[in-house]
Amino acid sequence: MNILITGITGFVGSHLAEYILSLKEKHEIYGVCRWRSQRENLANIYNQVNLLEADLVDLGSLIRTLQKVKPQVIFHLAAQSYVLSSFNSPMQSLFVNAIGTQNLLEAIRISEMDPVVHICSSSEVYGQVTKDELPIKENCPFRPASPYAVSKVAEDMIAYQYWVSHKVRTIRTRMFTHTGPRRGDVFALSFFSKQVAAAELGLKKAVIQVGNLNSVRTFCDVRDTVRAYWILVNKCQPGEVYNIGGNRTATIKEALDILLTFSKLKFEIKVDQALLRPSDVTLQVPCIEKFQKETGWKPEIPLEVTLKDMLEYWRKELKTCPWKANTVVK
Repeated sequence: MNILITGITGFVGSHLAEYILSLKEKHEIYGVCRWRSQRENLANIYNQVNLLEADLVDLGSLIRTLQKVKPQVIFHLAAQSYVLSSFNSPMQSLFVNAIGTQNLLEAIRISEMDPVVHICSSSEVYGQVTKDELPIKENCPFRPASPYAVSKVAEDMIAYQYWVSHKVRTIRTRMFTHTGPRRGDVFALSFFSKQVAAAELGLKKAVIQVGNLNSVRTFCDVRDTVRAYWILVNKCQPGEVYNIGGNRTATIKEALDILLTFSKLKFEIKVDQALLRPSDVTLQVPCIEKFQKETGWKPEIPLEVTLKDMLEYWRKELKTCPWKANTVVK
């Protein structure tokens, strides 16, 4: 089977490619990337995937890619995925996430192909919910609280419209908080892990810069996430939408406290105003019953293992590339 992954060089895309290859089912994996996309996340599988240059904002490049690959399954994971950045560059987030998805689905329609298309929306579309709305179900109203969330509402609805209007076989997911090794350092738990590793290596002081530690999240390991995505395209129905998330709910502070138990150093915790969002979503606890009933999937990797593996990743990364200790843009 020919499989196309947009965003293959990213965090989730690279883990998904690794997982599919680990199945040893002889699928041919193609990935869309730009000429300047970093390839380091694919270091372990670089010779086992086929990278094709294309861009979500270039319809012609997507049509040419589809005609070459003729995929049976498409995982659309490419996006501007950093909420805080979307406040600084709202149009870029809308253009990549909404227009980019429109271009991909239009390319499928024009090419007259019939793949199953996983569209990765986000739990951010629900915005700030009330306690009586927990756990969050798929019919919870949209209350997007950031340009990123708005772009994901648009992506979500575009995918639904292409199923209704053109029978493009889209299946949408609203993934809740997921993390793990190779997560970008602009995301909280990865940023904390990087700071711990940097301090252990003597690259910075034993101070952890943080944003809002009171936000409540339900955490899922990326390796459980990609396993869910693979089950999704094999078992779920086009036109449907599914919440996917972990089974461990905690505040960001509680997760940070667990992370710090894996280090012998004592850290000072310091709030950095630049890491606070103009409007924040502080309560994200998913109801994943719909997806579990249809697939039998359940998260398996404990948060402690996720955090330990993420810290170990940054220890190795900064030991090899110490200059990365100070690369976060705020």
